[in-house]
Amino acid sequence: MKDRIIDVLNDKYEAIDIMQINDLLGLKTADELSELQIALDSLVNDYQIYLTKKNKYILLKNCKSLKIGTLSVNKKGFGFVILPKEEDIYISNENLNGAVNEDVVLCEIIGKGIKNEGRIVRILKRNLDNMVGEIIEKHNKLYLKLDDDKKNIEISLTKDSLKDCVPGHKVLVKVIKKVNNHHYIGEVVKIIGHKDDPGVDILSIAYKYNINNEFNEQVIKEVENIPNEVRDIDLVGRRDLTNKCIFTIDGSDTKDIDDAISLELTSDGLYRLGVHIADVSYYVKENTALGDEAFLRGTSNYLADTVIPMLPHKLSNGICSLNENVIRLTISCVMDINEKGKVVRNEIFPSFIKSKKKMTYDKVNDILMRNIVDSEYINFKDTLILMNKLAHILRKEKINRGYIDFGTEEAKIVQDSNGKAIDVVKRIREDGEKLIEDFMIAANECVASYIYNMDLPFISFIYRVHDKPKADKIEDFMNLVNILGYSVKGKIDNLSPYNMQNILSQLKDKKEYQILADLMLRSMAKAVYSVDNIGHFGLGSKAYTHFTSPIRRFPDLTVHRLLRKYLFLGEIDNQELKDLKNKLILDASHSSEREQASVDAERDVFDMKVAEYMLNHIGEEYDGIIDSVTSYGFYVELDNMVEGLVHVSTLKGDYYNYVPELLAMIGKSTKKTYRIGDKVRVKCTGANKEQATVDFEIVLGDKDGNKK
Repeated sequence: MKDRIIDVLNDKYEAIDIMQINDLLGLKTADELSELQIALDSLVNDYQIYLTKKNKYILLKNCKSLKIGTLSVNKKGFGFVILPKEEDIYISNENLNGAVNEDVVLCEIIGKGIKNEGRIVRILKRNLDNMVGEIIEKHNKLYLKLDDDKKNIEISLTKDSLKDCVPGHKVLVKVIKKVNNHHYIGEVVKIIGHKDDPGVDILSIAYKYNINNEFNEQVIKEVENIPNEVRDIDLVGRRDLTNKCIFTIDGSDTKDIDDAISLELTSDGLYRLGVHIADVSYYVKENTALGDEAFLRGTSNYLADTVIPMLPHKLSNGICSLNENVIRLTISCVMDINEKGKVVRNEIFPSFIKSKKKMTYDKVNDILMRNIVDSEYINFKDTLILMNKLAHILRKEKINRGYIDFGTEEAKIVQDSNGKAIDVVKRIREDGEKLIEDFMIAANECVASYIYNMDLPFISFIYRVHDKPKADKIEDFMNLVNILGYSVKGKIDNLSPYNMQNILSQLKDKKEYQILADLMLRSMAKAVYSVDNIGHFGLGSKAYTHFTSPIRRFPDLTVHRLLRKYLFLGEIDNQELKDLKNKLILDASHSSEREQASVDAERDVFDMKVAEYMLNHIGEEYDGIIDSVTSYGFYVELDNMVEGLVHVSTLKGDYYNYVPELLAMIGKSTKKTYRIGDKVRVKCTGANKEQATVDFEIVLGDKDGNKK
């Protein structure tokens, strides 16, 4: 019945009622009409059909202006409807229509521009999983204050679940009953800790995103049976690379080391680059508690200086980590590369290594950038310099084929021993970091291309894909650039990575470059995991995967399992491949979701820790740049990437209007203008750790305030 309904509605672009559908299907009896109603209700619940207020039906895909997605509301008061395979839709505060953060909503597109704008039409599903809050006391009774104040709901807790709670406890809550749309009954399922205890603030955010810092008993029991050292039996069938000059380069505090590198020159003048990756799949098997937990987690999570790993520490920091001077199991990708950066020969095989040195980016960068050589690195200096030469060759080759380097910057939270934020600093990327990035990209491409060219009868692999941006989004971006007064040339009718490179290069010397680069990046599609190889637009790559981080990413672990099946064991059965495809579709989708959850948690922790840091700097002045303008004010980013709001009510000397088409706030009388890219001096006037907000005010240049 459902398929027949969809067929008759397929060419209908206007909503029709149930009797019209009944007639189109040729139904005659009351029983058939009843069956039709049940099927329609089911299709509506599955979001395939939209039921209008006039009780008429239309296929949702035929309503070009209606979209279903998940609402994400941010601290700035507005939100976005996140769509699986399309650009996000901007929702202003006045168009939320009662929807709260993480609701599944029906959204109507009401305008197009640099970002599609919409309004919430209907709340389809309220996400009440992983509710985290603080226990507070009022009138001698305990209540729950939700951490996510954007939820705008009340949860009353059962008396039994409160028995071990005290004021100040952060708790994880399960909703068990609905009273009305904004009131629910719940119970405490876990006491995370007291809000003043070190690390509890970060764990509270982690639990909100279903990131669990504890492993269950079954996983712990399985891990106990895994050896602490590599045994002789584990080396059977592997190539011995322990005599090779292989080493690792990571951050000074890295403990989960999953990639090592080697380089030598061949007799015919080629660079023989070896990328040796921890063979996690040897220990983490499918259909085990450990394997199932790795799938559920999807990724390790790096929240400030707190690491919540995908795998227990015995594996992530122990037997799987490529630690110095111990034998470890690996899968090696060895590539012979010419002077033009092209891989002319390659080999992928199981191996075992003994890393000669655990190097740090700081010490490697001293050698490559400043010719300062630590005594422990003297024997590796020449190899590192040769590696850097190859890395520059590889990067030039990537750029020539269309690799887009947005040059986006990142910041790092520095905490004291009690977990309190004491500084916010920019992450510095020098040649050492870029070298590792270039080598890992080369290995990921090599593995993806190797499998893709095997021409398997069914698509049974996981690729890392990045779709090309929509032309209208880039056109909107170009219009924004024009608003700022810049003339940029570029083709947008037939988008290619070269076009994007060209546009960015014309903006390199502009004071707003970093903001514009970020806006261009947001106008592009998100990279995701998929069984369909559509290439990676941002890298200019025809085939790309994630192979190099199996300790901390489930897709890489899956790729290792597939390499063992296809290359090392040669297990290629057509029916098995057909069945495997469906499993890999689920793996890819789930991994993309967990990756996004990790990104969101990392962002929330950063914002919260920034606010905590700024609490000790209220009253201090800073130079910054306006990076976004809204109807209620504008946001200023400091040199260290701390961002704060200058509320329109704090602007003195005039009444200011928001002019969205100019991305500016303009004084009614003075015509004083604040717009994206303007440099301003601000004073920190407030910060709120719980709400993760920072408040700035403009520092007036003279007694007349904002007058030019």
